[in-house]
Amino acid sequence: MSKVVVITGATGALGKKTAHAFAESGHALALFDNDQTRLDSLVKELNLPEDRLFASVVDLRDGQAVHDSARAVSNKFGGVHALIHLVGGWTGGKTLTETSEDDLTFMLNQHVWTTFHLFQAFAPKLASSGWGRVIAVSKSTINNPSGKEGAYAAAKAAQENLVLTLAAELKDNNVTANIIQVKAIDVDATRKGTGTTPDVIVAAIQYLFSEQAGKVNGARIPLY
Repeated sequence: MSKVVVITGATGALGKKTAHAFAESGHALALFDNDQTRLDSLVKELNLPEDRLFASVVDLRDGQAVHDSARAVSNKFGGVHALIHLVGGWTGGKTLTETSEDDLTFMLNQHVWTTFHLFQAFAPKLASSGWGRVIAVSKSTINNPSGKEGAYAAAKAAQENLVLTLAAELKDNNVTANIIQVKAIDVDATRKGTGTTPDVIVAAIQYLFSEQAGKVNGARIPLY
């Protein structure tokens, strides 16, 4: 049965493949991104009928903008069944003493505030649907951080805990929330073989979305 799938970071390498996969499976898509030109290009690629597509440039750091967008998605489709949060961003290569406050603020905005706003806006809609999936992608070193990525590691650890908290809070509403962990995403030749390909990650996302994964909740899934 067709469901409504929200994808953030929709025009990134992983977001695009995820959008195509769920479009090909017959689902309705709500695509959020921060680049209008790239979003327009993706919409053209997908070539979905108007009643299966919502696309919007949204600053996910702006709580009111996210709430307004969630309301617009719900009004159009009548509900929401999945939130796949794929906004990336990395700041690193510095020790903690070399890391600026701006670096930490950037990472917190990118990973924590976007996630917090999305969960506040979409959790009630997922719960009222009576079936839902929330999926985020993180890094394998977050549980045991390496040096010189303290701001990133702190922000992603907080993001992961928001996901796990949501998993606990919505489990009685038949909504699961899980994290896929990778070392890196192989998006070009320079990273070939060092991480996980977008195709493999999308396959894991599709599994977590499936009925068969209904018992998988609050998990950090190693995909590396």
